[in-house]
Amino acid sequence: MRITFLGTGTSYGVPMIGCECSVCISDNPKNARTRSSILISRREQNILIDAATELRIQCLKNEVKRVDAVLLTHAHADHILGLDDLRHFNIRQKAVIPVYGSQGTVNQIEKMFSYVFEETISNGSKPRFTLKSIDGSFAISNFEIIPIEVMHGLEVVTGYRIGNVAYVTDVSHIPTGSLDKLRGLDLLILDALRIRPHEKHFNIEQALDIVAQLKPKQALFTHIAHEVEYDKINGTLPDGIKLAYDGLTVEV
Repeated sequence: MRITFLGTGTSYGVPMIGCECSVCISDNPKNARTRSSILISRREQNILIDAATELRIQCLKNEVKRVDAVLLTHAHADHILGLDDLRHFNIRQKAVIPVYGSQGTVNQIEKMFSYVFEETISNGSKPRFTLKSIDGSFAISNFEIIPIEVMHGLEVVTGYRIGNVAYVTDVSHIPTGSLDKLRGLDLLILDALRIRPHEKHFNIEQALDIVAQLKPKQALFTHIAHEVEYDKINGTLPDGIKLAYDGLTVEV
């Protein structure tokens, strides 16, 4: 299974508009972060987790030519606005693409993308996707998927475990029952926003604590703010734990 980090940034992206901090003006490409999203690939099947605002750009940079399904963590703008770009894959694949999420997420997508589901004389260039509410484990082709509920402040967000890989972003608390679903991992991909605390995200110290509890073979941190300089912070992390960056590919 191959994991491609299409984006590793926050809802603002890095660089942030108008910001002249050392990270935002850095010439290190690992400090340039589009909104967070990954692609999981196996046996010519591709599953996208979240459709980030820059999905078109991410797919061009990473030569993504197929998307078989989309898993959504939640319905915040930076995680869903790329859904319109699924129309490119509809045309290439001559197929409707299933989009999975919690019932709350599905309800929000129906509102925000109402034009997708309205009857029109011609489909034009609208994306064609079907919404599927998840309730427990399910399968997509050769992928077995376990949804995992975590807290993003007071909001419920869905993490996903696929085999021995898990993706948990936009999280400030993981309930005990959900922690149990994250044990025995080869790779844990986890939200680690910055050094300072944040009410809706793990900071790096909290993310390290979760890794220490779960003991995955490897951990990669994502959803990283402009306060984190890649080389400086990455060099302080324990063995087996690294910051992800846009374009990183990992084989598991």
